[in-house]
Amino acid sequence: MNNVEICIFLCTNNLFYVKIGYLKRKKGTLMAKKRFGDRKDGRRLRTIDPMSVVSPYIMGTRSGCQNQLTDSFDTEECEKYLTDKKKDGVKGLSLMHIIIAAYLRTVSQYPAINRYIAGQRIYSRDKVIISLVIKRELKLESPDTVIKVEFSPRDTIMDVYEKFNKAIDEYRSDPGSSFDNLAKVLNFFPGLVLKFAIGTLRFMDYFGWLPYSLQKLSPFHASLFITSMGSLGIPAVCHHLYDFGNLPVFIAFGAKKKVNVLNDDGVVEKHGMVDTTFVLDERICDGYYFATAYKYLRRFFKNPALLELPPETVVEDIE
Repeated sequence: MNNVEICIFLCTNNLFYVKIGYLKRKKGTLMAKKRFGDRKDGRRLRTIDPMSVVSPYIMGTRSGCQNQLTDSFDTEECEKYLTDKKKDGVKGLSLMHIIIAAYLRTVSQYPAINRYIAGQRIYSRDKVIISLVIKRELKLESPDTVIKVEFSPRDTIMDVYEKFNKAIDEYRSDPGSSFDNLAKVLNFFPGLVLKFAIGTLRFMDYFGWLPYSLQKLSPFHASLFITSMGSLGIPAVCHHLYDFGNLPVFIAFGAKKKVNVLNDDGVVEKHGMVDTTFVLDERICDGYYFATAYKYLRRFFKNPALLELPPETVVEDIE
């Protein structure tokens, strides 16, 4: 019976829940198997503080509890790094890859930013899934579409580069499995029927009954949605979160610009800068945790070469 753990949890409404979970060892650590109450794409957090348990009931919608952060970061070191990689034959590596790789590295050390809210409960997502907008074809008039790419917190910037290229190539060679086709099917429904269908999907998703095949297609079931305003030549927008699905973070970044910066020697220099906006579901973790994770993320913009090596350790989220 050494491999059986009986956990009794007392919730804020004074109800007792008895959960039985089996533990297995993996590389010297204990990894909990799925238990009753977990979802297909994440495990329920059962040791969070009472305030975090109550907050999803007080703030019931994702759009009603989003915090917005606007900032700018210096791109000089990023531009030098990208230029060097281009000389080494790595074509198409961009600032987007650096931001995503930096986010993955941050998740590896601060896993709470990869949580999500579903059914008024907090879950730790099993994977890091990122949604982004791409062109269907490499033409100006081509419409946009959304793809999802699955990552690991251990991924390096070259892993990000290769996985994105593979996902884009697969979509352009076989767009039949995309969310677009599902949207086309729903588009044939009359208005009231479509409203009922979406309501049914929301109901199923609330209780964790939404088929995983639909979750895989939905861009709203992801760790992060990222978009670039640079190609449009405009500043980054503060994009809202979606009440459908479980997306907790939206990042947008704008066009590069030149700004006068005072260096350590008191000399004014022109540096490349990019504006970024972060929209966050405040219910997944507290402000201090978010701030610490954000400061950790920013360090990689000053030295993106750090992202070429996997993290030494990956921190697991709480039980």
